[in-house]
Amino acid sequence: MTTEDRWTLLVVAVCVVVVAASIAAVAVWAPAPSRAIPSDSTASEPLDRLHASGATGENVTVGVVDATGFDADHAALADRVAATRAFGAEPTVGNRGRDDHGTAAAATVARVAPDASLVLATFDSPRGFRAAVRWMVASDVDVVVAPVSFLGTAGDGSSPVARVATNATREGVVFVAPTGNLARGHWAGRYSRVENGTLRFGGDSRLYLTGDGRRVTVWLSWPERYRSQDYTVELYRTGGGQTTLVARSQPYAGDGVPNERFVVSARPGAYHVVVRGPQNATDVPLELSSPTHDFRRPVPSGSLTAPATAPGVLAVGAFDPRTDRLERFSSRGPTRDGRLGVDVVAPDRGVSPVTDERFVGSSASAPYAGGVAAL
Repeated sequence: MTTEDRWTLLVVAVCVVVVAASIAAVAVWAPAPSRAIPSDSTASEPLDRLHASGATGENVTVGVVDATGFDADHAALADRVAATRAFGAEPTVGNRGRDDHGTAAAATVARVAPDASLVLATFDSPRGFRAAVRWMVASDVDVVVAPVSFLGTAGDGSSPVARVATNATREGVVFVAPTGNLARGHWAGRYSRVENGTLRFGGDSRLYLTGDGRRVTVWLSWPERYRSQDYTVELYRTGGGQTTLVARSQPYAGDGVPNERFVVSARPGAYHVVVRGPQNATDVPLELSSPTHDFRRPVPSGSLTAPATAPGVLAVGAFDPRTDRLERFSSRGPTRDGRLGVDVVAPDRGVSPVTDERFVGSSASAPYAGGVAAL
């Protein structure tokens, strides 16, 4: 069987299983209506039937790479963890107990593929992520699950974090990544309608944010071929009859691509962003994305995040089992180079095996799909 045939069969298998069951875990937190971990037959039956048939992930190794941490001794991971390694400032994957996200992702894989071995890695920078993926490939894992999103990267799979994922697939690894949760917090357009060095969003130079998060993060990015050009995004707050500049983006040097960002604390009030650049129109494609807030006029199309943008990666969107629809926030394709972008969707909103809260987001769906890949 060729690698292409194997990948095609995997997509079909994931589609069948994730639509049949409604189990998930991991990314954006929401209150759970019950403190109990669900064990109802409706949610478990599809997996139970698969496991009873002998599809348990035996002799398969799944690597999980996460930016938070892992409790390798958690009961849900008992006797499953074959190796761990931290790529960053922390000496271990425990991350001083800040490990709910990573542990839940690994536990979801373990629930779907109960006999699979787990290899766990943490990172705290794009460089660390690349090193972690290379280590997993060298460790001969069969599947890599990366329930993470890198913002401000090129949407065509050319960024370093995307390339390392593609390279892993060329070594025969099934690489699974979430599409991201930016459908409502994404805008894309060109620097074409400009007045005095300020971009106009339709008839206004302001792009308003919605949401009440205590922290505001916004990324601005543009293609590599326009690296020499300079663009900036500014955050303003309106309140008490005044409009005040809160933050101005700075270049982000961590990933080697042309982008800027700001991360600031938010006081109550109305917020909007303004994009500055050359005095005259350049027609350069720009993207704005916020993981903390929605935009009042979002552009969901093309909102995928790396490494899901990488060629060869299985990009997993979030499916709401309550409504049988794609989650409104789940990032959409296509990629910037014209690929579909979203390969499969998997359910989220299951109760975490680590906490008593529900997990919501495409990072909740990717570990489920990764577990299916191991069966």
